[in-house]
Amino acid sequence: MSKKVFGALLCVTILAVGLVGCSTAASNTSVKESTETKSAEYESLTFDNYGREVVVTEKPKKVLTFGPNSTELFVALGLSDYVIGNSLNNHSRGALPEYKEAYDKIPELTHGSVTKEAVTTSGADFIYGIDWEFGGDRLDVKELEDYGITTYMNKASTLEETYQEILDIGKIFQIESSAEAYVADQKARITAVQEKVSGQKPLNVLVYDSGGDGVFTAGGTNFETLLVEHAGGKNIFDDITEKQWTTVSYEEVLARKPDIIIIHDYDSPSLEQKIKDIKNDPALSQLDCVKNENFIPITLESVLPGDRMAYTVETLAKGLYPELFE
Repeated sequence: MSKKVFGALLCVTILAVGLVGCSTAASNTSVKESTETKSAEYESLTFDNYGREVVVTEKPKKVLTFGPNSTELFVALGLSDYVIGNSLNNHSRGALPEYKEAYDKIPELTHGSVTKEAVTTSGADFIYGIDWEFGGDRLDVKELEDYGITTYMNKASTLEETYQEILDIGKIFQIESSAEAYVADQKARITAVQEKVSGQKPLNVLVYDSGGDGVFTAGGTNFETLLVEHAGGKNIFDDITEKQWTTVSYEEVLARKPDIIIIHDYDSPSLEQKIKDIKNDPALSQLDCVKNENFIPITLESVLPGDRMAYTVETLAKGLYPELFE
């Protein structure tokens, strides 16, 4: 090979290497700029989460959901791919059919209540969870912040508060339109039920979660009481306002004469066992609604604030006034 040819080839090689280097540098710069632009596009958001300020500075990437109601809401909003773990499936009878496939793909962090270790080692950067998992001897939200985890509690006690939670999630994950459409659909379906049962005299309802020394039931400030009212019923213990859940005596249940009993269905004791216990109880067995088996089974996650508001109001209304929905 002549010196001229060798020199020409060497120059071409050097030029090619230089161009590759420039191309790589340009590519890295482009990725960096793209990342910075994407980060800049996300405006810092501040929310009043039931008296606690929650600040979200970037869209969460790895989410934990505490409670089947919280998990299913993320599925309903099309956000299941963000969820890296859920909990409290022991309080679930499974997702609604339209959400089951996506729900079942979500890993289970813990079957029952979460543990601090499971949460802090999960790699999560955001939690949307039912409020009873926090405070006391459970998780401390301020401590979770030290692990880089932002917490938004599911704590609604009214429909409007639930709607606000959904709209807030929409803002956090930049799906405002989807969240607004979901809320509008829930409102329309609940309104349709209310119009249908508006001419009926409200039936007296006993909420039966479990038995024992008395009946563990929902008080007047319980979210379930609100759902019962929208379905055309009246919680016979709606005058108990100091607690959302409370235990009442069997004698007090007899005195208030419920027309129908809503029975919670979750893992233990089973629904069948609860019905058997009610029928065999010396006091409850005297009720006409027990003799006539006027029972409405409902899964526990369906009476918690989340995605099932309209579904539950529709289900309860059909149980209370079946003749209107034939």
